Amino acid sequence: MEKLAYEESYELVKEEIQKALTNSPRIINEYLTHLSAAQGKMIRAVSVLTCAQDEEGKINPSAVHAAAAIEIIHLASLVHDDVIDDADLRRGKETLQKKYGKRTAVICGDYLLSLALKMTAAIPNRKDYEDYEDMNLPNYISRLCLGELLQHINNDNLNLTVFEYIKIISGKTAALFEASFLAGAIMGGYPAEEIKKYRKIGNYAGLIFQMQDDCLDFDETVEQAKKPVQSDYEQGVITLPVIYALGQLPDFKKKAAEGCIGRADINRAVEKSGGLNFTKQMIGRYYKKAERCISRLDTTEEKRRKITAIVKKATGMKVEL
Repeated sequence: MEKLAYEESYELVKEEIQKALTNSPRIINEYLTHLSAAQGKMIRAVSVLTCAQDEEGKINPSAVHAAAAIEIIHLASLVHDDVIDDADLRRGKETLQKKYGKRTAVICGDYLLSLALKMTAAIPNRKDYEDYEDMNLPNYISRLCLGELLQHINNDNLNLTVFEYIKIISGKTAALFEASFLAGAIMGGYPAEEIKKYRKIGNYAGLIFQMQDDCLDFDETVEQAKKPVQSDYEQGVITLPVIYALGQLPDFKKKAAEGCIGRADINRAVEKSGGLNFTKQMIGRYYKKAERCISRLDTTEEKRRKITAIVKKATGMKVEL
């Protein structure tokens, strides 16, 4: 098959996602069409395509199918998250669960997962990729689900450690980033040792992305984030800035255990303890790890620059991908 330019590949991913959502069976079409109206940043699809580029910047068409499938998995996870969080807003639009109800949203999320697996199974010339089996998207879906479950089990756990937190986000967020970088490297036909490097960079990018998202709960308004903010603790989710505050301020932890804190108390404690600074320092550490891995890739400087831009985007920097 003739390879594609990046811009063409990106447009094809958007078309494939749109087609998958709007050409769905009539019984579910209205719900998935509602989802198609709010496009995300597609950072995972961008990661697949960027990692799949060869030395001339060209991409195997199979990477388009993998990128679309991973974006559909991500969309399914958002639909389910909105049900769990009882969220009204996502990407600036009314959530599926708010508009149609929780049962409908859960079923639609399940359908999206099945749709993504069908798309993966339909990737042309799969046997041409020596490491195709290593992509194993069902395994990454399992990791995502287990990470979400681990977070749920630890809701309201005021003794949650940084190590335990990293374990949670390694599944619920980092797994799909890792899958994106891995899929791109596999579709790019890279050797096993190179693929390991891409996978590691993807994992770091995912950890960074979640830590930055934790900061948004304190830094941004609903209008800026286009989703609910100042709500993680209220949902029982103990994020990294709060973990740090609980560890640094015994009185705050005692009041939290007694159920005597509100949002203003949380904000003050995070500010007083330096919880956001600590989280941003952690982001910086993982960014440096990602940088070191990127520098060791056997690829062009232009591709290194593009992969670095993805990781910078995960940190919240405003960069063009």
